[in-house]
Amino acid sequence: MKLYIVRHGETDWNKARKIQGQSDIPLNAFGRHLARETAKGLADVHFDLCFTSPLSRAKETARIILEGRDVPIIEDPRIEEMSFGVYEGKCCSSEGWELPEEFRRFFDGPDRYEAPEGGEDFAQVRERTGGFLEELAGNPAYADKQILVTTHGAALAGLLCYIRRAPLSRYWGTGVHKNCAVTEVACEDGEYHILSENRVYYTDKVEPWAK
Repeated sequence: MKLYIVRHGETDWNKARKIQGQSDIPLNAFGRHLARETAKGLADVHFDLCFTSPLSRAKETARIILEGRDVPIIEDPRIEEMSFGVYEGKCCSSEGWELPEEFRRFFDGPDRYEAPEGGEDFAQVRERTGGFLEELAGNPAYADKQILVTTHGAALAGLLCYIRRAPLSRYWGTGVHKNCAVTEVACEDGEYHILSENRVYYTDKVEPWAK
């Protein structure tokens, strides 16, 4: 089995550095452009099926990448973005910071991060995304499949943290992936291996996530 894990395209809240979480914010025009460029980059890849977060920004990214193909798209809430509860909609850029100071642990100390009211912590996200991976690995029907997975920044990092068996302190690995970046993962005999990470198929300049 081989997974192509893609972070969704840009949204207006991404651009404004607002915490999205499980707020259902759609792609903006640039986000759709990035998805179309990614579709071109993956045009020669045969996909048997797709799993997507139920949030519209991930679903639309999947539909754009798979446009013109007869590929089933299955929603799975386990790869939905991390919930930030009462913090959703707040700005987390250094210039427009609207959050308590302890939220900085989200970036710098995920093992010490405390979920806000109605939100999740990193252990919970790693557990549910890991459950998604374990189900795929344990299903013989997927053993020889190539699968597109469209998800979100923190959820994607959770998938990779689970694969690496990394501690929560290293949850972010190489950092937040770019919008529409592709990570390839192979699964053999129930074991996952990261083949490539955070690859983009567009030449547009995308500003890195600013703390």
